[in-house]
Amino acid sequence: MTDYPKMDKLKVFSGNSNPELVQAICRELGVPLSRGIVKRFSDGEIMVEIHESMRGMRVFVVQSTCDPGNTNLMELLIIIDALKRASAAEINAVIPYYGYARQDRKVAPRAPITAKLVANLLTVAGATRVVAMDLHAGQIQGFFDIPVDHLYASPVLVDYAMEHIGGDIVVVSPDAGGVERAKAYARKMGTALAVIDKRRSGPNQVEQMNVIGDIDGHVAVIVDDMIDTAGTLTEAARVLREKGAGKVYGFAAHGVLSGPAIERIENSELTKVVITDSIPLGEAARSCRRIEVLSVAPLLADAIRRIYLGDSVSCLFN
Repeated sequence: MTDYPKMDKLKVFSGNSNPELVQAICRELGVPLSRGIVKRFSDGEIMVEIHESMRGMRVFVVQSTCDPGNTNLMELLIIIDALKRASAAEINAVIPYYGYARQDRKVAPRAPITAKLVANLLTVAGATRVVAMDLHAGQIQGFFDIPVDHLYASPVLVDYAMEHIGGDIVVVSPDAGGVERAKAYARKMGTALAVIDKRRSGPNQVEQMNVIGDIDGHVAVIVDDMIDTAGTLTEAARVLREKGAGKVYGFAAHGVLSGPAIERIENSELTKVVITDSIPLGEAARSCRRIEVLSVAPLLADAIRRIYLGDSVSCLFN
């Protein structure tokens, strides 16, 4: 085990969104989870109690703003406020899954830009840094006036693909917006690239798909930042199989898996769906044999350690 300098000012705190991931991060760091509770009043209001001194400490609050998104976001904001009032020297909001990220621009008149609103809320609450993983759009980093470290699950996912998937692989972007992400995966894996031209008729609804690139006889690996209702993913798998792909895998950092997602995956052409533990899975997802979950705890722990020690974070992805 590598010997690291003593990190006596490091504190890790969390809300209730993903306790298993937080415990795994603490094990990787070799530090205990800070004592405290996040509970409810009888009317549902959130109350935070911190049971140890945070004065002068460099605190990392780990909280995904996943379902229930509003509750987990409020927990995070209230924890940050409590730490600010407890005189913490730094408050680093570690958000493995950044909710509301899909609302990053005005897509219609009088529409909100909620990803920017959340950025404002975190900053006003007292966060001094944000650590996020696989943001839906990279420009969300610019919504903050505080430092943002943008992490990627690609090292974990690429290692799995190279070890467990054989054959002639082609990395597939499920839409034009994900081409840069797919190109990065294809470059790291040394494979070809294909793109699906997707036309939507409404939110979570896909009207038409066309494949750009050579798929015939290949093992297709669809990469995306998240899988929500799995409509795009399963329809893409069907189209790729029709075009001659031998097997189709789905890779994503965030397994939102809402609504009919599990049923669609079970009844799809997908060989396997590989996601990370940035979002805790429900019982149905955990029992689905086509879903495999990889832990990003070592990656997040390494990023926290590097931030604390003042080392480079970007070299994690070179």
